[in-house]
Amino acid sequence: MARMSPLFRRKGPAAQDRLVTLIGKPDCHLCEDAHAVIAKVCGELGVSWEQKDITQDKALHDEYWEQIPVVLVDGRQHTFWRVDEVRLRKELAG
Repeated sequence: MARMSPLFRRKGPAAQDRLVTLIGKPDCHLCEDAHAVIAKVCGELGVSWEQKDITQDKALHDEYWEQIPVVLVDGRQHTFWRVDEVRLRKELAG
């Protein structure tokens, strides 16, 4: 089977154009676990990331309070509760 030329393969956004958002709250052990995974993966891949606190944002609280931590990649929900390092890495390398 012939392989597609790299010129024609669809490539995702470059690492510097990606953004991971961790939505959580203070004193949340799952949020702390998610923070560690995101910091590691984003640091290794050169991807920007940010944290948002549901206790400081009513709209985020209303939308996500039952799911935290929630991880968004480029504004779209990637996962919640537990962050799988391999899955996040694959999404960002996409």
